[in-house]
Amino acid sequence: MNRSLKALGLASVLSFVCIFSQVSVAEDASSASLKALDTDHDGTVDLNEVKAAGAAVFDRLDRNHDGTLDARELKGHMSARELAAADTDHDGTLTKDEYLAVVAKRFETATPRNDGTLGSKELKSRSGRALLRLLK
Repeated sequence: MNRSLKALGLASVLSFVCIFSQVSVAEDASSASLKALDTDHDGTVDLNEVKAAGAAVFDRLDRNHDGTLDARELKGHMSARELAAADTDHDGTLTKDEYLAVVAKRFETATPRNDGTLGSKELKSRSGRALLRLLK
């Protein structure tokens, strides 16, 4: 019985350490993301900064330089369902304008105070992480 309690205690401690380290990694990632996106160094990210980052990501992802992103090029950034929803002309690809419209929409969703800026707290939220996935 004593061994069982010790094992249970050890398992609880290990679970806590794993959860804490995941939170720390998420905090470090959001802080690093904020720092990378915050080109005017005011401690927040605005829509212009996010769109500039989105345009750069689009250019990097467009490996065949055809001016569009297909599902293969978007892998890890957007699901097939998200691609279909963002593809306003229904051609199976996203133009830069379509991609930046998704970036802007996710920015707006991640800004609960509607103040036009995101801080590290908002970037840690579910909608902030969805935005960051487009910008990685």
